[in-house]
Amino acid sequence: MKQLADFDVAQFKMPRPMQHILFWLIVSFIITLMYSVPTNFMVSLRNNFIFMSIQIAYYYAIAGWLIPKYLFPGKYLKFCLLALGVFVLSVVVTRIVGILFVTPYTIRMMHLTEGDYFEASRRPFLVKLFDLQNMINALKGTNLVIGFVLAIKLFKMWYKRKQATLQAELNALKAQVHPHFLFNTLNNLYALSLNQSAKSPQLILNLSNILRYMLYECNTGEVLLSQEITMLQQFISLEKLRYEDRLDINFNIYGDTDGKLIAPLLMLPLVENAFKHGAGEQMGDAWININLYVMRDELKLKISNSKAAGANKGAGKTGNIGLQNLRKRLELIYPITHSLKIMDDNDTFLAVLDLRLNFAPQSPSKINTHEIAYTHS
Repeated sequence: MKQLADFDVAQFKMPRPMQHILFWLIVSFIITLMYSVPTNFMVSLRNNFIFMSIQIAYYYAIAGWLIPKYLFPGKYLKFCLLALGVFVLSVVVTRIVGILFVTPYTIRMMHLTEGDYFEASRRPFLVKLFDLQNMINALKGTNLVIGFVLAIKLFKMWYKRKQATLQAELNALKAQVHPHFLFNTLNNLYALSLNQSAKSPQLILNLSNILRYMLYECNTGEVLLSQEITMLQQFISLEKLRYEDRLDINFNIYGDTDGKLIAPLLMLPLVENAFKHGAGEQMGDAWININLYVMRDELKLKISNSKAAGANKGAGKTGNIGLQNLRKRLELIYPITHSLKIMDDNDTFLAVLDLRLNFAPQSPSKINTHEIAYTHS
């Protein structure tokens, strides 16, 4: 009894063939009930079983053969001609089956000996086959259910293809983050190695930790916000080794970050941009302020940095692969729940990112205090 009580219905997934069988059984039962009114249930059940076999074959010829083989590859003329052929064939077969099997059985079981239905059944076969009224009825009966089911099928196939395309684009954008970050960091390591700096081993260790996170923790759609923050702290420590005392950096975290989820490597381009176009382009002292606010499911990241006098504007608009990549990822992952504002003044660069976060079901976070200050000065 305990095992039965612990069974999670949400984890049970019916095999796809069983889903199709169950769907057609339900549809058949509903149609049988509808047509049992003028006859009776058993007559309607037997006749509907025959007609439904034709409709099922008609549906899978369209959905399982013509659409994937001709419509999606763009062979529209072949698709239209073959679909028209299948359409006409299904209507004609429906009429033949009705004349040879359904009508005689209905007359026999209902004991019909007079009336329009009985008289119409006594006409010649070809006259009955090409009777306009009966042909229209066969057309409606064949396509009433199939049209609705095909519309659902086409929508599902279109949606899946769209999602697959978006996921492929998203994966390509996320993959660009790794080499872009690695390229910039290796430049830093090269500069330190030229001076035979004793800080090179620590930089390599920090880089190793960050790359491990990118390779093994970022293969999912979302990661814990606390993990992303830890990675940012390691990145800041890595950059601090390069700029030493001439850089004043403050990283402050406000709010509860426990159990929140965020797309991986989403905040890194903004932090990296502050170093690249701030301290990286200034000869003297520089500063960077990073403030992260988390309130319930809302995240606000504000990053400001000093700029060299006379530095070119446009770091957040054009010519910056990291920020262009970020904008595209935000549009794909958070299409209506994000805001990214860039303000590029003469001596200050400010980026403000607003996001709507998801909650992790049961994931302990490494950072769960109300307010944390992580400061380099």
